[in-house]
Amino acid sequence: MRKNNWRSGEQRSWNSHRHYTPHWHRGRYSNCSYNERQERSAPGTSRSVATTPAVRASNPSETSSVPELPGFYYDPEKDRYFRLLPGHNNCNPLTKESIGQKEMERRRLKLLEEDDKPGKKTPRTGLNSTLLLQNRSLGMVSPASYCRLVHEQRVSSMRRQKLNLRSSDSTSDSAEGFKLIVADSACERIFTVNDVEHGGCKYGIMDIKRSGKGTLSAEMCDNLYFTNRKVNSISWASVSHHDSHVLLCLVGMADTPGCVSLLPASLFSNSNPGGGLPSLFLSRFSYPAYTSCWLQVVYITICFTSSLSRCVLVTDAVTGRRQTFGTNSDVLAQRFALQSPVLFNGCRSGEIFSIDIRQRTRKGQSWKESCFYHGSAVTAVHLLQDENYLVASDMAGKIKLWDLRVRSCVKQFEGHHNEYAYLPLHLNEEEGMLLAVGQDCYTRIWSLQDARLLRTIPSPLPASKTSIPSVVFSSQLGGQQGLPGLLMAVRRDLYYYSYNTEYQD
Repeated sequence: MRKNNWRSGEQRSWNSHRHYTPHWHRGRYSNCSYNERQERSAPGTSRSVATTPAVRASNPSETSSVPELPGFYYDPEKDRYFRLLPGHNNCNPLTKESIGQKEMERRRLKLLEEDDKPGKKTPRTGLNSTLLLQNRSLGMVSPASYCRLVHEQRVSSMRRQKLNLRSSDSTSDSAEGFKLIVADSACERIFTVNDVEHGGCKYGIMDIKRSGKGTLSAEMCDNLYFTNRKVNSISWASVSHHDSHVLLCLVGMADTPGCVSLLPASLFSNSNPGGGLPSLFLSRFSYPAYTSCWLQVVYITICFTSSLSRCVLVTDAVTGRRQTFGTNSDVLAQRFALQSPVLFNGCRSGEIFSIDIRQRTRKGQSWKESCFYHGSAVTAVHLLQDENYLVASDMAGKIKLWDLRVRSCVKQFEGHHNEYAYLPLHLNEEEGMLLAVGQDCYTRIWSLQDARLLRTIPSPLPASKTSIPSVVFSSQLGGQQGLPGLLMAVRRDLYYYSYNTEYQD
């Protein structure tokens, strides 16, 4: 009796489970859409699917009442469920990565379409030229605030243009695309680094000039140089005159140590035929293996710094004298102050500290000053002009403004995306703008005044880990008579985001 009762109970339990199996799993509904299945299922019966929390459709801002089913993916276009089969032997194109890339690409195309529309919303309510001019005439807005708000308005309405890069170099077709672009202080010359198909990098200088009405022209110099190593960082240096040299950091390979090169900018001009690198103007400093290196020139003592594995090395560019500072963590970001020979460092551990390079007699780590923690591995640091504030970003996507006097975070800029990459920050204090390109290939612009996100610019090309844009933002692209706007390099293409043509100030 007990055995029969147990079998009958097991049979009832199995029948009950089979009775409540969702109808989407049955054969007669396998080829039906979700809406068709809802119509076939009688409301109020046990076969109807209970409504679960809504899931996001392809557009994050839109939601649907389609239930989320474990192991299945709902395609809103085809109105079908598709099963995600686990295992490496299944040739199933539906994976989390492919689904995520598809949704990201759909969102990027939609943002590009919105960007092309003439009338875009401003980040601040009621922000328009007429109202700003009226408030300025009535004395309700200070001149500094008026200029800042005007730039915010123009940034929100920037339009995209594609630039044709002129170059006489016959080997330019072998380059995969732009990796880095760094402008000089006048934004007349831009140092470019391009990846090459068979490995290594090609680097040179690109001239930017104003041409015609509201547009720019870009011309690549004839003398391009190739290296079989990757370029890690670039910095313009003022040795003989303003922005006279370029400081390059080349990553070491196998038995070849890393190299720091100080090159005169005149090497890359079209008036220097033949190319050869003259040893008179070339300085190379070879170091053992290191993790990363960020370089900056101090105009007071004409020196530069590089970061090795748990070590900071400061080198005099004229005499070659070196100072070594040992650290507890790898230094990933560096920035010199301009009013004093003080070096700010951001570490892998999240620590940010400063070094006064004049303190040569201190032992241990007693030379550390202004020490505080950002929270994650710091990838970029920038000092504001008064040198009382510092902007830092990390690998967790956090961008914070620190008050160095009290060593506390006073503002945080939301929206940046980063997971593991070394991504730079771009600071334009004159216009009150902060720019950063995220690992999702979106360029974001914030206001330094209140950390408001002013503009999110999608990449003109499909996003990928190897096609993160590199940008330059200035109010005078092309020199003193240049144009304001954003210059963006993506793969082999160059784009210019211009202010409105009616803006001529």
